Amino acid sequence: MPRCALVRRRRARIAKSSWPRRLVPTLLIVEAVAVRVRTLSPAGFLRLAATSCFSLFVVVTSGAFVRLSGSGLGCDNWPRCGDKPYPERGYHAFVEFSNRMVALIGLALTLVTWLASRRMDGLPRHARLTALAAFLVAAAQIPLGAITIALNLNPLAVMAHFLLGLTVLGLAVIVLLEAWILFDGRAAAVGPRWFRNFVVWAGLPTCAALLATGAVATASGPHPGASAGVKRLGLAITGTVYVHVRVAAAFGIGVLIVGWFLWRLRDAYPGLLRIWATLIVALVSQAIVGEVQYRNALPWGLVLVHVFLAATIWALTLAIAYALWRPPGALARK
Repeated sequence: MPRCALVRRRRARIAKSSWPRRLVPTLLIVEAVAVRVRTLSPAGFLRLAATSCFSLFVVVTSGAFVRLSGSGLGCDNWPRCGDKPYPERGYHAFVEFSNRMVALIGLALTLVTWLASRRMDGLPRHARLTALAAFLVAAAQIPLGAITIALNLNPLAVMAHFLLGLTVLGLAVIVLLEAWILFDGRAAAVGPRWFRNFVVWAGLPTCAALLATGAVATASGPHPGASAGVKRLGLAITGTVYVHVRVAAAFGIGVLIVGWFLWRLRDAYPGLLRIWATLIVALVSQAIVGEVQYRNALPWGLVLVHVFLAATIWALTLAIAYALWRPPGALARK
């Protein structure tokens, strides 16, 4: 049955049902989404996966904005915002509540992506499990956010919240690549096996260490997430930055090594080389921003750009590591 006819049939059934009138609009939306998921094409699934990935990127960035703007405790009495389920007034309350709405959109998109993945013929089982994991980890952000507020923005809880958000983003990147493969086919694995193992087992942990040390440095800096009463890690910012910079140097050297191999394979995988070049641009930009922000007492706007670039570097690194094993066909075409 065509999609439009199926939607009309379901709408008529809901309209004649005994559900309360105030629930009918919500039920119609749910039914429309369900029908669209059941009839999704590979191109539609690719667009859905890309939208979900982008939304999770926005969630990470907006969460950083909440902390850096001092709005982490803008809404007390979680999950309400004061005495109401929405912010009545106040800049910090509006910022914190807006992040909740952005996170809910990201969560909904991970759920729809997982449901759609179950309907996609040809999608490997591990891709469906990854989509499910993205939804579950995104859902875990909700109680963790409540715990973070209950602990008065304890820096360890804030760091866990941030790193869990990056985990969801990484899972969404994998689903996006698998959706791309489903739509456009898959090319042969890139390079020798030892090279692919090097990128996965050395490159990804180093990138994760880069993110973790960066989170520690930020938790030691002048942006606790609220105006007063928030404890810090108690570590000197100079010491944490010292470690972070050296991890960044090790990661940068590894990226250059990977780039040398990809340059040799540029005729076979030009698209993969372009992703690597984007990663280099992000790394250089990150180094410049990091140096400028450190020499200017860490202004929160530059720290936000630093977080944005960190999420970009993580997503691109994971995309390269995964695409070495399962490259979408488009990456092997000029």
